[in-house]
Amino acid sequence: MTTPTDWVILLDVDNTLLDNDRVLDDLRRYLANTIGPASRDRYWAIFEALRDELGYADYLGALQRYRVGALTDPRVLEMSAYLIDYPFGERLYPHAIETIEHLRRFGPTVILSDGDVVFQPRKVQRSGLWSAVDGRVLIYIHKERMLVDMERRYPARHYVMVDDKLRILAAMKKILGDRLTTVFPRQGHYALDPGNLATYPPADVTIECIGDLRHFQLPELHAAARPAPAGD
Repeated sequence: MTTPTDWVILLDVDNTLLDNDRVLDDLRRYLANTIGPASRDRYWAIFEALRDELGYADYLGALQRYRVGALTDPRVLEMSAYLIDYPFGERLYPHAIETIEHLRRFGPTVILSDGDVVFQPRKVQRSGLWSAVDGRVLIYIHKERMLVDMERRYPARHYVMVDDKLRILAAMKKILGDRLTTVFPRQGHYALDPGNLATYPPADVTIECIGDLRHFQLPELHAAARPAPAGD
C-alpha cells in the first residue's frame, strides 16, 4: 500500500491551467472557414447534445456523429487533424507551468480532469502539462465521483483542489471536508457565470488567475481549509 504523503495538489486543466475558451474560439473560427457557418453550427449542436448526454466534452465523438451526415466530405479528415495537432501549449495561462513548479514544493502535483480517453490525454500531453506533473494524470468522466480511486492512487493527509468550477469544488468539499482546501481561479466562462456564483458556496481560496497561486505558501493553504457547509 502506498504510504500517504502530507499533501497532494490536484489541478484541473480546462480554464484552470489552460485557456479552453480560446481553444473553442479557435475551433469555431476554423470550422467556419473550413466547412462554412451552417456546417459549423451543425457540428456545435451535435457537440452540445453529446456533452449533455455524456457529462463531458467529446470533440472527436461529436466529429464522428457529424460525419454521419457528411460521408462524402473529405474536409472531415482535416477537422480531425486540426483537433489532434492543435498547439495546446500556446493556450496555457500565463505562469501555469511556474505555478505547478511552485506547488510541487508542497507535495506531488496531480492532474485531475474530466474528459474522453483520447482527446483529453492528447491535450494534456501536447500542452506540456503531462511532463510538468511527471505523468501523474487522472482523467475520469465525473472526477468528483471518483475520489475513492484518486485517494487510493495518491493517498494524503490533506489535499488542495484547484478548479474553475464551483460545482466540482463543492462536491469534493462535501466528501473530503476540511481535509481539502478548495481553490477557485476566476478564469473562463464557468467561473464568471453569475448563476454559478449564486448557486454554489464560495471556495476556501479565490484567486483572479492561476499565476496568483505562486504567491501562496503551505501554511496559508492549510489554514484556509474549512469544513463542508452545514446541512451538506
